[in-house]
Amino acid sequence: MLNRRLFCALALAATSLLSAPAAFAQSDDYPSRPVKLIVPYAAGGGTDAIARLVANGVGEKLGQSMVVENNGSAGGNVASQQAANADPDGYTVLMANQGPMVVNPHLFKNMKLDPLTAFDPVTLIAESPLVLVVSKNSPYKSFADLVAYGKANPGELTYGSAGNGSASHLATELFLSQAGLEAVHVPYKGAGPALNDMLGGRGDFMVTTLPSVLGLMNSGDMVPLAVTTTERVASLKDVPTIAESGYPDYVSAAWYGFAVPKGTPAPIIEKLRTATVEALAAPTVKERLEAEGAVIVGDTPQEFGDMMKAESQRWASFLTDAGISID
Repeated sequence: MLNRRLFCALALAATSLLSAPAAFAQSDDYPSRPVKLIVPYAAGGGTDAIARLVANGVGEKLGQSMVVENNGSAGGNVASQQAANADPDGYTVLMANQGPMVVNPHLFKNMKLDPLTAFDPVTLIAESPLVLVVSKNSPYKSFADLVAYGKANPGELTYGSAGNGSASHLATELFLSQAGLEAVHVPYKGAGPALNDMLGGRGDFMVTTLPSVLGLMNSGDMVPLAVTTTERVASLKDVPTIAESGYPDYVSAAWYGFAVPKGTPAPIIEKLRTATVEALAAPTVKERLEAEGAVIVGDTPQEFGDMMKAESQRWASFLTDAGISID
């Protein structure tokens, strides 16, 4: 009887080893081919710019290229679903940020995906300020001018965003709520298309990430009126914060991280995280991000996951109180 029990135990152990996910066995030589990075916004925006910068650095550290694929449909929901459906083998990574990960589940009534359970966090890459901009031909020469017009003409202002649920959308709605203003929202599939329309005279203002609009500000085509952080941005010392302009409780920032399909083996997640942290420390990446006002993080999966849970609760409360939803 003892020998029979021992035989069964050994057989069970052997079966468990043979049936373990193939990805575990492959983690030692990961990656052996290019890694896809899905960005839930169109090319040309702040998320895309940071994704491409970091992807180049991570690819160098991994020894395989990290290829960016953009998909801005449905506020990033299509991209999130695409990434969630991918094999959990480390070869598909989602550029995870505020909208798709923690806002959209509370914003879109018919959204079936829960990103916080569909993905495993890898690391928070960076946090970045947003800036309220107008075109160079705008009649609004200051933040006070814009607010004054909005108060005198309710509902006549129009603003663009990188998409429903994006950082630019929520930062604007938070500002409008605190200022007691009404404005018409025009969502795009990324900051790039929205800014292009503003250049063409369509839209009064936009709150967007600094990387997405820095070039247009340097050329003089866009004019910054305020920033969304509690303190002024070093590269925009003459631009006031919204908080110091009459709304002391206002603060909003964009954030960017990496997430992978649920069930991706821990050794692969750690390889991705290590490569990302090392890439963020490289002078070419570090200096570029900091020049654009970003604060580099590179935390643990646990810390990133906890942060997203807290962000989810924060924006769920705001959206409910503000009565904002999309069918």
